Amino acid sequence: MDYVQPKEVAETMLQAAVNKAALSTKDLLIRGMLSGALLAISVTLALAATSQTRIPLSGAIVFPVGFVIIAILGLELVTGSFALIPLAYFEKKISGATMLKNLSWVFLGNLAGSLLYALLHWAASSEMGTVTSLGAIEQLLVTAAEKKTIGYAQHGIPGFLAAFVKGILCNWMVCMGVVMAMTSKSTLGKILAAGIPIFIFFALGYEHAVVNMFVIPAGILFGAKVSLTDWWIYNQLIVTIGNIIGGLLFTGMAIYYTYGRQQKSDINPIQKAA
Repeated sequence: MDYVQPKEVAETMLQAAVNKAALSTKDLLIRGMLSGALLAISVTLALAATSQTRIPLSGAIVFPVGFVIIAILGLELVTGSFALIPLAYFEKKISGATMLKNLSWVFLGNLAGSLLYALLHWAASSEMGTVTSLGAIEQLLVTAAEKKTIGYAQHGIPGFLAAFVKGILCNWMVCMGVVMAMTSKSTLGKILAAGIPIFIFFALGYEHAVVNMFVIPAGILFGAKVSLTDWWIYNQLIVTIGNIIGGLLFTGMAIYYTYGRQQKSDINPIQKAA
């Protein structure tokens, strides 16, 4: 049957982590760049839907398309890796250095892909800076960039904590999308299973580190009153930490250590002795 049982999913999670950890730096960068760009394209599509329909939920409905492409093609998204790669380290399948190397290169790849698409989108929509009036998508990018940075900063510590908690909640759902994709063997099944949690996070306005690698720089290119320091201090760093906690604790460890451990405990003493 198409459906994959949770016990098998837990095994797949660990194997996927080991496979990801074995990728070369070149593959991590290429697959990371593609993921960053695809997610950025999905954000642009979502903003187009929102601006055209005046219904924010329509953007959330179309946003998952980029994520499901990433999942189906086996590309590298650092927020998804936050739930998987540490499992391989905890289970002594990889070293700590390997874990950090993998996450760092994928993070850089995601950042490069996001920035590349931000620049390309700016070049296309502004005709290389010759068109100064902003379209609907670009206005939304400027508003989002300011809200995600100086908007939090204006509220001080509570603003920081809000960004942090939104980062936790976001990657809880994003990593659920990663794991849910493993519950089906068919392409259509993966699309539906992976897309549902992604729809949830985008619809609720949570904070995703890789999405912000596009939204904030793109907003800056289109005139948002945000500095590079504002981007990293008021959003990127705190959201990334929140994403790590949400993805690892609430999805990666939670799913693996209930079903993965259960699978091991199901082995009877005779099998263990053998």
